[in-house]
Amino acid sequence: MSTPLKILFLASEADPFVKVGGLGDVAGSLPNAILELGADLDVRLVIPFHSAIRADNFDLHRETVFTIPREGGEAPVQVFHTELRGMPVYLISGDPFSRATKVYDTDSAVDGEKFVFFSLAALELARRLDWRPDIVHANDWHTATALYGVRRMQDDPFWKGVKTLFSVHNLCYMGAGSEAALTAYGLPPVNDPELPWWGQHTPMPLGLWSADEIVAVSPSYAEEIQTPEYGCGLETFLHSRHDRVTGIVNGIDTTSWDPRTDEALIEPFSSEHLSGRAATKELLQTNFGLEVNNSVPLLAMVTRMDQQKGVDIALDALRLIPKLNWQAILLGSGNSEIEATARRLESDFPHRVCTIIRYDGKLSRQIYGGADMLLMPSRYEPCGLAQMIAMRYGAVPVARATGGLRDTIAEGYSGFLFTDASPAVMAGALRRALKAFGLHRTWQEMQKAGMSGDYSWFVSARQYADLYKTLIHNSSQE
Repeated sequence: MSTPLKILFLASEADPFVKVGGLGDVAGSLPNAILELGADLDVRLVIPFHSAIRADNFDLHRETVFTIPREGGEAPVQVFHTELRGMPVYLISGDPFSRATKVYDTDSAVDGEKFVFFSLAALELARRLDWRPDIVHANDWHTATALYGVRRMQDDPFWKGVKTLFSVHNLCYMGAGSEAALTAYGLPPVNDPELPWWGQHTPMPLGLWSADEIVAVSPSYAEEIQTPEYGCGLETFLHSRHDRVTGIVNGIDTTSWDPRTDEALIEPFSSEHLSGRAATKELLQTNFGLEVNNSVPLLAMVTRMDQQKGVDIALDALRLIPKLNWQAILLGSGNSEIEATARRLESDFPHRVCTIIRYDGKLSRQIYGGADMLLMPSRYEPCGLAQMIAMRYGAVPVARATGGLRDTIAEGYSGFLFTDASPAVMAGALRRALKAFGLHRTWQEMQKAGMSGDYSWFVSARQYADLYKTLIHNSSQE
């Protein structure tokens, strides 16, 4: 039997331990999905021991204690071990996390200290375990420093030849403000003129510079980050490494997101029996003061209310089609100005629009299972999970053709796409969608097309596993 390929998977959050955003979904599902592919893979997940993690909920055991070098002395590290569906999970604790009250801090210097410490401690943990990984897989800027650390230690026999892979979930967040922490932990700026000066001592660019393979979370986003519109100043550098940049769409937990078993829904349903959706739609209309009428198309947004998500585009687009027959529910929170704009839309369209300013997991499931359309006018969307959940639940997405939205939604088949980030162009897409809704058979065919898609993590996991093996094979040919 061949020796398993060893993958050290690093992330700043992972469900069910702690989840703030989509990365928590990814790190909580993808490593396990890769591990389940076969015995030739040994995947171990390492995350920070955030104060938000309730230790009582998990069977944690102290694994080891050690220190890592830091300016002015040594930084103590404690590591705890548990398992997630048979996969080893390590949680790293130390002063930077003991002092922090939030998973992500508004003070960039605080987060810089936390995640530089974590990244280097995770590497030292592998040595302490005497478990030399074949590949270190980092995610976003929070763990990018680990890849820079591996590259700087290529003269160390333990790390020599270890390959690195960097998943980019959102290029715009680079870890600026981490410079002092990088210096304190002995990591100088990289001297490479191909990186812009401001990126030579910033975690995200350092991770990109160090990585043997760069994976954006959708093929379209992989292309977009090499352009001035989406490259955040790194497009020239990324284009120079285009042969190392690829894209793999994230998946969703299809066991959790299943309209046949979802207890939040009034009636279960499937693509063969769509009639059950009507009961949940009626619940939404009743609870939020909308006309109870299944023939009126119910539009919805489940989102953070910020500029990236294009909520303002959708609000203005709805104002351009007041004479058409529609209702809308908006669920989310975020930017106070956008929240206020959403409330004004509700005020101007009483009994047609309902705005709910909060996070509500149960309600979001009911919206996916009862709304007719999900609006996603994102200015950029590296992958997006909501559109896949919506399609699995029979809600037809109306979305901007960017990033993962373009890769997962087929225009006129499983949803509706528009190109320009403008209310007028989105209003045109809404007109097409509302017209299709009036054609009962056409609409059901679109719902069934969306529900038939395979959005499971198995698809993504297989692509990552193949990429791991290709990376190791290519290194053996060098």
